[in-house]
Amino acid sequence: MRSPRVWPLYAAGALGPYGSTMVTSIVQEAARGLGTRPEFASGAVTAYMLPFAALMLVSGTLAERWGRARMIRLSLAASVLACLLCTLAPDLNSFLAARALHGATNAFTTPLLVAAITDSTPRHRLGRAMGWFAAAQAAGQAFSPLVSGAAALVDWRAAFAFPALCAVLLVAVPADPSVTVRRATGRPTWGALVNRRLALACALSFLCYLAAVGLTVLAALRSEDAFGLGPLGRGVVGASFGIAGLLLADACGRALERFGPKRLGAIANALLAGGLLIAALGPSAALLLAGVTMAGVAVTALRSTVHALAATSAPANRAGASSLALSAQFFGGALAPLLWIPLYSTAPAPGFAATVLAPLTALAILGALALLAGRATGTPRPGRIEP
Repeated sequence: MRSPRVWPLYAAGALGPYGSTMVTSIVQEAARGLGTRPEFASGAVTAYMLPFAALMLVSGTLAERWGRARMIRLSLAASVLACLLCTLAPDLNSFLAARALHGATNAFTTPLLVAAITDSTPRHRLGRAMGWFAAAQAAGQAFSPLVSGAAALVDWRAAFAFPALCAVLLVAVPADPSVTVRRATGRPTWGALVNRRLALACALSFLCYLAAVGLTVLAALRSEDAFGLGPLGRGVVGASFGIAGLLLADACGRALERFGPKRLGAIANALLAGGLLIAALGPSAALLLAGVTMAGVAVTALRSTVHALAATSAPANRAGASSLALSAQFFGGALAPLLWIPLYSTAPAPGFAATVLAPLTALAILGALALLAGRATGTPRPGRIEP
C-alpha cells in the first residue's frame, strides 16, 4: 500500500510567503512600469498582507465548516486569477487591488494546511512536521525575491507567472483526501479559540513578522542605496533569508521537540535581534547578507514555534486557531512597511536598526512568562509539546 500523498500540503504552504514578499526585489522596476515612485509601489506588500490578515480572523473556522479539501482547491484557483490580474494591471491602483485579491485567496489556504498536517502527524513527530512546513514557507520566501529579480531582467510582470503555474499544479495534483479530512468531532466553535496558549502564539507571530517583513523590505532598499546592487543582486540577498531557514528547518523542528516552544522562541528571538542589527549596521554587502541569513534561521524556528503553539491550543478547531495566529503574523507584516520605511527614509541606519525592538519585545514577554511559570507548581517539562 502506497503512502498517502502529503507533499502538496507543504508545497501549497510555500505560496503564502512567496506571494507576500515577491515584490520586494522588484519595487523599483514595478514603480517605473506603473509610473509611480518606489515607496508607493512598496505598498504592494501591505496590499497583500492586510486582506490576508483580516480574513484569517475568520477564515480558519469557516473553512473547517465548509470542508478543507474544497476550500484549498478554490483558494488556489482564485490565486491564479489574482496573479493574472497583477500582470495586466495598467496603473498602481489596479495593481494594488489585484495584490489585495492575491492576499485574500491565501487566507483560506494556509491555516487549513497547518490543521491538516497537525491532524495527520503523530504527536512525537509534530515538531519535525512543523519544521518542514516552516521549511516550505522559508523556501517560498527564499525563492520569491530571487525568481522575481531574475524575471525583472526581462519584464517585472513575468514574476507572477511562477506562483500561478504552481497553483495550477496543486489544483491538478492535490493531497490525498485521507490527509485533508478533519479528525475532530463536533462543530468548530469560536469559543475554543479563547485560551492563553493561542494568545502567546498570536503575540509571537505578530512581532516575528513585524521584524521579518521589515528586514526583507529594508534589506532590498539598503542593497541598492548603500551597495548599488541591481534586481538580481537584491534577489540574492532576499533569497538568503529563506535558503538559510530551508537548510536548517529540520534542525529547528528537532529543537522544538527538545526544548519546547517557549524556550525555542526565546532562542530564536535572540538570534533574530542579532541578525537585524548586523543587517542594519554592517558596513559591507557581505555583512548585510550575513545578517539576513541569521534572521532567516530565526524566523523559521519562530514559525515552527507559532504553528505548534497555535495548532495544539484548540484541538476542536485547529484551523481556526492557526488562522488567528497567521492573522496576527500578517498584520505584523502589513504594518512593517508603514512603520519601518519612514524611519529608514529619515535615517537609514538607525531606522533599519529600530526593527530590533520587535524581537526584544517578544523576549520580554517570554521572560515574564518564564518568571510566572517558575513560581507555579506542576509546570510541564519545557521540552514537551503539550496537546
